[in-house]
Amino acid sequence: MEPEELLNENRGEQPKPVVDSPLVSLRRDLKMFSEPIREVAVEIMVEGLSKYPIFVAHQHELKLGELILDRTELGTQWSIHASTMEEFLEVGVIKPELKQRFIETYKNPKDFMCVFVVVPEGANFVFVPYE
Repeated sequence: MEPEELLNENRGEQPKPVVDSPLVSLRRDLKMFSEPIREVAVEIMVEGLSKYPIFVAHQHELKLGELILDRTELGTQWSIHASTMEEFLEVGVIKPELKQRFIETYKNPKDFMCVFVVVPEGANFVFVPYE
């Protein structure tokens, strides 16, 4: 930030627009689709596919998991894929030596969605409470 901006001395220049973090739109999209995501998590567990469902949130093309919410179809900012810890181990996103640490960190899937957020700067796991 420039000192003039702090003092509100922009000398007739237009103020710079505030750019929202992409995580603001992710929070909005996850809140809107909280219930359908929870239903998919329960289905993954009930069908015995995994005790550890993971949802992949991204804004680009991605081949990981199965597409459940397409941003182009829904007019949202983020697409969501459903996956599992087992798939993440298989493709090497989670290294085998870190499997136990992941399991210990994993929160109750009935209360929290495990989201692997992929942005141009990198990717990380976050646990978001269901609405």
